[in-house]
Amino acid sequence: MSSLVARMSSSRVPPTRPVSRVVLAEASVAIVTLALLATPFSLGAQQGGDFSTLRARTIGPANMSGRIVDIAVNETDSYEFYAASATGGVWKTRDNGVTWKPVFERERVHSVGAITVDQRDPRIVWIGTGEATNRQSSGWGDGVYKSTDGGDTWTNVGLRDSKHIARIAIDPTNSDVVYVAVPGHLWGPNPERGLYKSTDGGKSWALVLAKDEDTGAVDVAIDPSDPNIVYAALYQRRRAPFGFVGGGPGSGLYKSTDAGRTWQKLEHGLPTGIVGRIGISIYRKDPRIVYISLEQGERYTSSVSYAKRAGGVFRSEDKGASWRHMSDWNPRPAYSSQIRVDPSDQSRIYMVQYSVSDDSGKTFVEPRQSLHGDDRVVWVDPRDSRHLIKGDDGGVGISYDRGTRWLYVSSLPVSQFYHVSASTSSPYFVCGGLQDNGSWCGPNQTFSTQGILNDDWFRVGGGDGFHNVIDTTDNRTVYSSSQYLGITRVNLQTREARNLRPTVKEGEGPKLGNWGAPDPRVGKKIPPAGWNSPFLISSHDPKTVFAGMAVLWTSDDRGDTWRSLGNPTTGVDRRSLRIMGQEPEPTTLSLDDGVSYYPTVSALSESPRVNGLLYVGTDDGNVKRTRDGGRTWTDLTPSVPGVPKHTWVASLVASRHASGTVYAAFDGHQGDDYTNYLFKSTDYGATWTSIVNDLPPARTIRAILEDTRNPRLLYLGTEFGLYVSFDGGAHWSPMPFGMPTVPINDLVIQPRENDLVLATHGRGIWIIDQLSALQELTPAVRAAAGHIFTINPAAQLRMSSTKAHAGDMLFRGENPPNGAIIDLWARDGIPEGSAVTIHTPGGREVARVPLSASSKGGVVRAIWNLRLPELRRGRQDGDDDEGFGGGLPGRYATPGTYEARLAIGGNTYARRFQVVEDPRVRLTPIARQQWTAALDRIAVLYREASALADSARAEVRQLEGTTPRNEARLAAARDVAETAAELVQRIAALYGNVVRVSEPPTTDQRAQMGYFPTVLESLRVRWRALGTRS
Repeated sequence: MSSLVARMSSSRVPPTRPVSRVVLAEASVAIVTLALLATPFSLGAQQGGDFSTLRARTIGPANMSGRIVDIAVNETDSYEFYAASATGGVWKTRDNGVTWKPVFERERVHSVGAITVDQRDPRIVWIGTGEATNRQSSGWGDGVYKSTDGGDTWTNVGLRDSKHIARIAIDPTNSDVVYVAVPGHLWGPNPERGLYKSTDGGKSWALVLAKDEDTGAVDVAIDPSDPNIVYAALYQRRRAPFGFVGGGPGSGLYKSTDAGRTWQKLEHGLPTGIVGRIGISIYRKDPRIVYISLEQGERYTSSVSYAKRAGGVFRSEDKGASWRHMSDWNPRPAYSSQIRVDPSDQSRIYMVQYSVSDDSGKTFVEPRQSLHGDDRVVWVDPRDSRHLIKGDDGGVGISYDRGTRWLYVSSLPVSQFYHVSASTSSPYFVCGGLQDNGSWCGPNQTFSTQGILNDDWFRVGGGDGFHNVIDTTDNRTVYSSSQYLGITRVNLQTREARNLRPTVKEGEGPKLGNWGAPDPRVGKKIPPAGWNSPFLISSHDPKTVFAGMAVLWTSDDRGDTWRSLGNPTTGVDRRSLRIMGQEPEPTTLSLDDGVSYYPTVSALSESPRVNGLLYVGTDDGNVKRTRDGGRTWTDLTPSVPGVPKHTWVASLVASRHASGTVYAAFDGHQGDDYTNYLFKSTDYGATWTSIVNDLPPARTIRAILEDTRNPRLLYLGTEFGLYVSFDGGAHWSPMPFGMPTVPINDLVIQPRENDLVLATHGRGIWIIDQLSALQELTPAVRAAAGHIFTINPAAQLRMSSTKAHAGDMLFRGENPPNGAIIDLWARDGIPEGSAVTIHTPGGREVARVPLSASSKGGVVRAIWNLRLPELRRGRQDGDDDEGFGGGLPGRYATPGTYEARLAIGGNTYARRFQVVEDPRVRLTPIARQQWTAALDRIAVLYREASALADSARAEVRQLEGTTPRNEARLAAARDVAETAAELVQRIAALYGNVVRVSEPPTTDQRAQMGYFPTVLESLRVRWRALGTRS
C-alpha cells in the first residue's frame, strides 16, 4: 500500500461479470457497513487469533529515546550490558551499545524499575518490574523476573503485588541470596512492600524489613567485604490524582549485620524529623565509607528542589555508625535520588540529576551535557573510572572521559508518546508529544530502501510533549502543546511557532512553587491547567479550536483570541484533600510533584456530526455536555453507573456514525483502582451502559476509538496493549499485531490509507496498514472458505537508497509494503502450492503471489509488488541503490484495474483494485507505452538469449563427457556458449538501465535493442549449424 496516491478517486471499480465459479467480492464499503449493521456479530476474545498473521510496523523515532531507569553491566565483559526502560521493557547489547536487542518485551508487563546481573554468573539476570520514579506517568509491574540464560527467557518468581521495585542486590558470595527493595503501590497502601530476601534463588521470599502499608523499601546495598552487612532505605510516599507526598515518619535508613535477621535504624549525624527518599552507595575499595543522599527540606519548589534545603549528601567512614553532612545538594530527590561513588575514587561522587563532586560531596558541579538533563542512573566502570554509562529520560549515553563528552545511543526506540495525530497529505506524516522529550513529526513512509530513519523526524515543540493536532485543511499547521497547555501554533514550513496559551491580560509570571508561592513581581500567576491538557480543532470549522485547562476555552480565530466556556470541574480545593492522612504544609516533602494544578479538564470531544455538541471530562471525575457550543451545560456525571466519585476521565469520543452515541473511559489507577471503566451512551449521555464485558481485568484504559467505516468496530488503547471489539463492545479481543507488551496511549485512523496509527508510551509510533480485514470480517465471510477484502489503490513507488553509510548504531523504521496489500480470508488454512493470482479485467493472468502453506485458518496478508514476473531472481535484502538485489525485476504492470483471485475450497474468490502511477512520475500515455513496449521487447530478447545460452552450456557439458572428444565440435559449442552468455549479460544490463528509469529508451539504448537481436540471430545460425542434440 502507498500513501502517495494523492488525487486519485476513492471510488471502487465496479465488478464485471464473474468467470465460472468466481465469487467476486462487493467493492463498496457502504455495502459492507450495512451488512454489519443488519447482522448480529458476536466474536469472542478468542477470535483475535484470526488476525495473528498481521503485523504492525514501527516507525520510531529513536533520536529522542525514552526514560531509562537502570543499567546493569557484566563487569567481566563491559561490552555486554542491559538498559531497563521505564515503559519499554529491557534491551541488551553485546557490542558496547552499537546494536541492541529487546530481551524483555513479550511478558505480561512492560515497566521496569531495577535490573541486576549476577557477577558470579552473568547468565543470571534479575528484573524488578514497575518503575520507582514516582511520576504521574509511571508504569507498574507484577513482581520479580529471573533469567538464567542471559535474558533469552524469563520466569516470574514472585512478589506479584509489589507494583514497583526500586533495587535488587545479590550476595556477592552466594547467587541464591537476593534482596529486593519494594516501595510498593505508588497510588495506595498495600501490604506487599518493604525489603524482601530470598535464600533459594527466588523460589521463596521473606519480608525482612517493613514498617506499614504506606512505607516500602527504596534502596538496598550489600557490603562487598561482608555480605552479612546490609543497608536499606525505607520510604513512605503516595501519589494521588491531585498531588504527591514524598516522605513520612516511615522513612529512614537501616543496617543489618546478620544478613537481614535484625535491623538497626541509623540516626547518629543524620537529620531528625520527617525525611523522604534515601539513596545508598558503598565505596567498593573501602566499605567503611558509605554515602547516602537524603531528602528533607521546606517549601518544595515544583519538582526541582526546596526553598530551604535540609537534607543532601552524607558520608560515613565507620560503616554507618556515624554520619557527616557534606552538603545540601540533592536535586529532584523524589524522582530518583541516586548517589554513586566511583568504585576507584572515594572522593568522586555522582548524583542525578547529573552532577559531580570531587571532594566527597562538599561541592558539586553540573557539567555541560550533550544528553538529556533528567538523569536516572550512572554506572562507573570499576576497572576504568573514565568509562561511564548513564541512563536518563532521553535514553543511554556512554562516556570515556569521566562524563565530559558523551556518545549518545541513537538506536533505542523506547520513546514515550502521549498523543498522536495524522495528516492528510501524501505521504502522510504523524505528529505526537513525548514524555519529557518535546513534540515531533515524522513520515509514515519514505522513498528510501533504508526505511524511516531518525533524520526523517523533526521537532515542533519542547518540554513534555502532549497533544499535537494537525490542521488537515492545509497540512502545514500543527498546534503543539506541552505541560500545563503550553500551546503553540507551528508553521511546518518555516518552523515559526506562535504562543497561544490562554492567559491573563497582565501576562504570566514564572511558576514559583507548589506551596505558598508568592505572586510574581510582574504579571500574575499562570492560569491553572493540567499536566496533559486536551486540545482539538473543530471538525466543523478549522478556525475554531478548543483548549482544556481548569477552564474550557474556545477560539474562532485559531487561538489568537479566547473565550471562556466555563469551569467544568467540581472546583474542589485540593489543599483540603489528604494524602496518607497528611494535610499539606510547608514541610511536606516533594509536595504535589508533577501535579501543579487540580482539578482541570482531562478529556474533550466534539461531535463530528452535530455542530455545537461537545463533551468534556475532568480529572476530578466530572462529565458534562453542551449542545449549544458551550452556552449551557448538562452534568452527566450522576448518570454514569458504578464509577467511584472523582475518578479521572481518561477518554471521551463522540460517534462519527450516530449523533447521540458517545463513549467514555475512566482511569482509576491514580487512586489505586485498576478496575476497567468503559461506557457507551446512545442518548447523548443521558444514560450509559458498561461495555467492559469480557475485557480482561485491570487493563487501565487510555483511549477508545470508533472505526471510521464500521460503527461496530471499536479500538481500545490500554496500559497493556491494543484490544478490538467487532460487535460494539459486547466482546473484546487482544490484538497485538506482533507488537511488544506496551501501553497504547492514543490511536487515530488515517482515513485515506485506512491505517491505524498507535502512540505507544514506551516503544514509539506503530502503524497497522489497511484495516479492511478488520472492518469487513462479517459472519458470512467467516463462514465462507475464502474471501478477499477491499484492496487499497496501490501506487508503483520508485524506491532508492538515499543515505550515506552510517554504521550499525542505526534505527530503521519500517516503510509500508511497496505494492498492493491483499488481505484474504482462509477459513481452513492455506493448502500447499496456493497463490493469489493477478488478472487483467479480461481475465489474463499477469502475476502470481505464492502463499505459505498453513493449517491454521484466519486472515492472511499477501503483497503483490505491482510487477510482472521477474526475469532473474536477486538477493532478498534489496538494499542496493535500486532495491533489486542484483536481480532483474519484471516491469511495472500498466496502471489500471486489476483483479486478485484466490482459489480455495472449491471456489475462486476475487476482488478488483486499482494500480496507479507514482505521483512523482510525469509520464505521458504515449511515453509510458513506449517504455513498456521497449521493456517487453528486451525481456523477450533476454529470455531467448538465456535459453540459447543454457542449451549451449548443456551441449558443452555433454561433449566434455564424451569419449573420444570431438575437439572441433567442442570448441565451436564453447564459442557459442560463451558468446551467448556474454550476450545475456549485455541484454541484462540494457534491461536494468531501461527498467529503472520511467522514460522511453535513449537513442543509444534503442540502437542496442536493434543490435542485440542480430547477434542473437547469428548465434542461432551457428547453433543450428552444429546440429546439436541439446
